[in-house]
Amino acid sequence: MRLTAALLSHAEAALREILRFAGPADQVLSRHFRSHRQLGQHDRGFIAEAVFAVLRRKRSLEAASGSAEPAGLLAAALLRVLGHSGRSLDGLVEASLLARIRKARTEDMPDAVRADLPDWLWERLANQHGRDGAMLIAQGLLSAAPLDLRVNLARTGREAVLERFAGEGLDAAPTGYSPAGIRLAGKPPINRHPLFADGLIEVQDEGSQLLAWLLAPRRGEMIADYCAGAGGKTLAIAMLMRGTGRIYAMDVSARRLAALQLRAARAQISNVHSVALSGDNDSRVKRLAGKLDRVLVDAPCGGFGTLRRNPDLKWRHAPAAIAELAQKQLRILRSAARLVKPRGRLVYATCSILQEENEAVTEAFLAAEPGFAVLSCSELLAAQQIPLEAGDPLRLWPHVHGTDGFFAAAFQRN
Repeated sequence: MRLTAALLSHAEAALREILRFAGPADQVLSRHFRSHRQLGQHDRGFIAEAVFAVLRRKRSLEAASGSAEPAGLLAAALLRVLGHSGRSLDGLVEASLLARIRKARTEDMPDAVRADLPDWLWERLANQHGRDGAMLIAQGLLSAAPLDLRVNLARTGREAVLERFAGEGLDAAPTGYSPAGIRLAGKPPINRHPLFADGLIEVQDEGSQLLAWLLAPRRGEMIADYCAGAGGKTLAIAMLMRGTGRIYAMDVSARRLAALQLRAARAQISNVHSVALSGDNDSRVKRLAGKLDRVLVDAPCGGFGTLRRNPDLKWRHAPAAIAELAQKQLRILRSAARLVKPRGRLVYATCSILQEENEAVTEAFLAAEPGFAVLSCSELLAAQQIPLEAGDPLRLWPHVHGTDGFFAAAFQRN
């Protein structure tokens, strides 16, 4: 599209507000669009693409432009990431700035800058995975995430959905690991599709879908999704239970649980019971102690495994916040573990890539709760015909598996 001064001004204004990091970038951008309804669909698409290109590669763009100001970052993103020519920016960007950006060499930049990570995060990844491993992880997190769907297998089949998409000209393919997954090319407005409105498909990353198979609920069982949020994983669990048994969707946010009820109704699911928790010692958790067959704890975390979707997270979180989260995760896991009955299964998961939130938490849990034994995630998935070489515990990586970064560990109460 043709670049104009007005369009760049809008992108700069939106970016300036986002770079305050007072809230999630997508929410700030939505507010900007609501305040400027004259912007057309293509204009909004350009602004969103430019802003997220800056958020993904902020450090290397700062180094290339010599500026932390939105105007310089945008110019560098347009030239170095989005493929615009210098000619298209003539008269819109200072010639000296364009020349400086053109001369910048990525290979001359420090590792953390090339990885487009804050120093502290780069250092932790390099210490945990080595320099080359950390760079592969960082590069995998710089690309945009694909659009993954989960087919509601309780009501339709994946092949039927793929055939319909093909007939409508949508480029779609089955995911490599999740038996219910479909990956779409591009970003079509799938939330307006009749299959979405009828509850036959949901937007859900393939890695997130696999947690339901790792929990492996059986028909008629009593299950808890302890940090249910808006219920993406709750719905996947309900799908595998085919409307039988009972699922307790637990969360401290009544607002998020309300969104789950709407999604459950659309999917024609009636065995989900929402429980808005008052805290770790909620009386309803105590009443259910030792009674549930399986419990999923998808714990609140730093979210660095989702940087393809939420690149602002790496600039908004500080090391102290990760330490606080790890303490909170252990408290939540121990609280949820009380629900599991003898021989029952407990699954702990995060969308983090840091050992502090993953292995360190599970090791501390086992030390504090000797009544639980570790299960092999690879064996649990293989038993359901999901051959996935992702280690024990489960580790998913964008550059290896094409999913968000996920961690999961499974336990059984003795």
